[in-house]
Amino acid sequence: MKRNSRLSLALHTLGHMATDPDQSQTSSDIAAHAGTNPVVVRRVLGRLREAGLLTSEKGHSGGWKLAREPQSITLADVYLALDEQIIAPDKDDGDHHCSMEHALHKQVSRVLRDVERNLVEQLATTTIADVQIAED
Repeated sequence: MKRNSRLSLALHTLGHMATDPDQSQTSSDIAAHAGTNPVVVRRVLGRLREAGLLTSEKGHSGGWKLAREPQSITLADVYLALDEQIIAPDKDDGDHHCSMEHALHKQVSRVLRDVERNLVEQLATTTIADVQIAED
C-alpha cells in the first residue's frame, strides 16, 4: 500500500498503536519501524493530532498515543485528516486551449469526484480496530 506514503505511514502506525492503545510510541521508534525519518513521522502524525485522532506528549516519557478507541477511528477519518485526494484531480487550472479539452476535463473531473466520494464512504466502513495484524 505504498501508493501514498503519508496515508500508508498513518494507517500503518495507527494499526500498530491499536494493538496496545495505552502505550506511547516515540517518533523515532515509529520512524525506525516504518523505515522513514522522524521528521516525516511528526509531520504526518501532527495532522492526525490536529484532527483529534492522536495525542502527543513531549519529554523523556512522551510520545504518540491514540486519542480515541481504535473502534471509533475509521480509515476515512485518517484519509480526511491528511487532506488526501488520491483519485479526484486538483482544481482545474483553467488553461484549456480548446473547448473539447475543457468539456472533457469537466466531465472526467465530475466522475473522479464521485469516485473519490465513494472511496471515502467505503473507508468509513472500516475502523482501525477492524484491521488485523498478522505477525510474520
